[in-house]
Amino acid sequence: MTAGHVTNGQGRFIRIEDPDDPRVAGYRAVKERDLVGREGAFVAEGVVVLEKLFAAGRHSLSSVLIAEQRAAALAPLLAAAPAETPIYVAGQAVMDALTGFHIHRGVLALGRRAPEPDAAELLRSLPEPALVVVMVGLSNHDNVGGVFRNAAAFGAGAVLLDAGCCDPLYRKAIRVSVGAALTTPFVRLEPGTDVVGLVEAAGYTPVALSPAGVVTLSDLPRPVRVAVLLGAEGPGLPPQILARAQGVRIPMAAGFDSLNVAVASGVVLHHLAALTA
Repeated sequence: MTAGHVTNGQGRFIRIEDPDDPRVAGYRAVKERDLVGREGAFVAEGVVVLEKLFAAGRHSLSSVLIAEQRAAALAPLLAAAPAETPIYVAGQAVMDALTGFHIHRGVLALGRRAPEPDAAELLRSLPEPALVVVMVGLSNHDNVGGVFRNAAAFGAGAVLLDAGCCDPLYRKAIRVSVGAALTTPFVRLEPGTDVVGLVEAAGYTPVALSPAGVVTLSDLPRPVRVAVLLGAEGPGLPPQILARAQGVRIPMAAGFDSLNVAVASGVVLHHLAALTA
């Protein structure tokens, strides 16, 4: 490749020679900016995530940055990017210097998050049978990403996150979700939102996952509209939520009473999805 624009027959690439090039400033010091936020922007990482970002079309795409050695192989995929989207190509050393760590996947994209819908309107808009997930106090990005992946896999129509949850468009959460955080509609709720009241007002039965749940999962009937409530590992769901929702437990071997929250969400969502299959 030579400096400037490079055409390979599949798409137009813009070569970046200098990690201080202002055109790629949004990718600078990725991990540090993960912590402080990007003011409405987000970074997506990896081929599968990029495919989801293109296919969903929910969030706008500002640019793509790929490693030089991956350009030819990714040309067919990148052809799906909007025509106005800059596609930057850089050598591995330049990418690593720019981002601040070794990008072994060699694929990054900078997006801008779409406005979130109104929670009540989103809940009411889902066709029956409707299944939604509500996360309460999940601050671990791996768990949030895992729950989004399961929600997408088992057909949940939306995800709600209370104010104590981490951002689902944090780079690691997107990656762990395998792009599901980019495709599944979600709403981050305002502090103090009554999540049980919110879902009940939209006609959903709130089902609270807890080791102390009265109903065993296998005995849980499938409500036409159901909201699965998940709490953080350790503290679980707050007592005021457990007191107002249908408590459900997953039976386990003696000596264990809980699963990782992402794993537990997969078990419960599979059960509810299977009842409507």
